[in-house]
Amino acid sequence: MKTSNSSDKEIKIPKKSRVRENIEAILVAILLALLIRTFFVQAFKIPSGSMKQTLQIGDHILVNKFLYGIRIPLLRKVIIQVKKPTRGDIIVFKFPVDPDKDFIKRVIGVAGDMVESRNKKIFVNNQLINEDYSIRTDSHIIPGGLQKRDNFGPLKVPENSLFVMGDNRDQSFDSRFWGFVDLKVVSGKAFMIYWSWDQENFGVRWKRIGRILK
Repeated sequence: MKTSNSSDKEIKIPKKSRVRENIEAILVAILLALLIRTFFVQAFKIPSGSMKQTLQIGDHILVNKFLYGIRIPLLRKVIIQVKKPTRGDIIVFKFPVDPDKDFIKRVIGVAGDMVESRNKKIFVNNQLINEDYSIRTDSHIIPGGLQKRDNFGPLKVPENSLFVMGDNRDQSFDSRFWGFVDLKVVSGKAFMIYWSWDQENFGVRWKRIGRILK
């Protein structure tokens, strides 16, 4: 004889509505995107020609934020140190004069280095550095007493600081004019161009897409 028992009854679990499932999926995607953007990779657009020919106006780049350490958002305090920027790295940082702006430049000197420019030639620790990535658009040399564009230093880079310059040396507003970059304001290292739009010719620069930055 069969006996009825409430424990034998099938328990039905209410199904989520389609709308709720979609909302949850969107929220998870947004959360993941924020985590990736905050701690790992962030996209930036190049608005000026200060890094020509390495970077063109309209290039869209990816920046590795994890490489220089995991930071507490807003406080910008490193809680896990991975490595520090080295000479030659192309970095994105908060502009020391206006922290609301992001700047991108190349690291020329790190803490303890002596940086100097002699008639447009850059010396680090009294050694002329090879700059096959840089360009000059003005053959005129400005004396150091008038401006620091072509002649400055020697300057010693302080602890936890960087000396940075744009690859387009005659058209770049960089450490020559406003000083050093504190490691605390460095966002990450630029490593790839993922999109490039030529506004003047209204077209895609296909050959630049996917280019690894050096």
